[in-house]
Amino acid sequence: MQSTPVTIRDVADAAGVSISTVSRALKNQRGLSEDTRRMIRKIASDVGYNAGRLRSAKAKRLVFMVHRQHSHFSVNPFFSDVLHGVEEACREFGIVPTLLTCGPTDPIREQLRLHEPDMILAAGFFETEVLDMVAELDLPFALIDFSLRDMRAVNPDNAAGGYLATHHLLDIGRRRIAYIASSLAHVSILERAQGYRRALFEAGILADPELEMVAPLGLPHDRGASAAMQQLLRLRKPPDAVFACNDMAALAALDTCLAAGLRVPEDVAIVGFDDVQTAASAKPPLTTVRVDRQALGRVGVELAMQGGSLPRLNTLPVELIVRQSTVG
Repeated sequence: MQSTPVTIRDVADAAGVSISTVSRALKNQRGLSEDTRRMIRKIASDVGYNAGRLRSAKAKRLVFMVHRQHSHFSVNPFFSDVLHGVEEACREFGIVPTLLTCGPTDPIREQLRLHEPDMILAAGFFETEVLDMVAELDLPFALIDFSLRDMRAVNPDNAAGGYLATHHLLDIGRRRIAYIASSLAHVSILERAQGYRRALFEAGILADPELEMVAPLGLPHDRGASAAMQQLLRLRKPPDAVFACNDMAALAALDTCLAAGLRVPEDVAIVGFDDVQTAASAKPPLTTVRVDRQALGRVGVELAMQGGSLPRLNTLPVELIVRQSTVG
């Protein structure tokens, strides 16, 4: 015979607290001390209670986290489109999404408890310490456009996109192809660089370290990319093409080239990554790698809701969109 499942009342009796207190502790909601929370969670584990059952049955709130410095909508519109996908999926599941913008010095644990989430999505780069802290809350949790150890995640195919962008530049006859990166702490930026180097290798071109430029730290995203482009233009042999890690960096590089009196694409061909809305309206329109950003958001919600039935790591395809910044 099967044993009777342990109930939340059994946990409450064992801990000497009310059922509502157990519920708040297992869902990491506010109103309890950290010591009380840990005690109840340990007792629940000891008596064999399946806390996931409580959360999945009651899932109503999702927090969508973005980094204030690295991924805020004012810095990169990429994540506003991801949020639209999250909202679409939440409507289908009957979940209320809320937005939390934060940085590593914020009291993130307390901020999350004010939202009282049943699940959490973190989009874009976050410091390892922040993600470890969120994972310790023991709520359904997934990453979007980032990867860390064994955490569930969904990403665009960054390496394939870097390869497509660079291969296109090689196809149109460019040979001194630079790569402009933002923070190398972001795994997506490293993966795009891997695709860039693979395309060069297959073309028999040795990667030139002086053509791989990391935007200076501490500057706003567009100013950092512009500074990197200026450094490239000061080289004894400047690049004849640039692949930038995202569209915002590519557009800043494009403006820098035009301000220097260069023609795009005749003197310098430029490719971005993401296909944000402003890419098509740039002058000239920007060749880029298209990412289905809303699909990233939808899959992120599915990972948080149904993570046990989906792969831990999920990769979405990308597409090269050719415009006048390379084939004018």
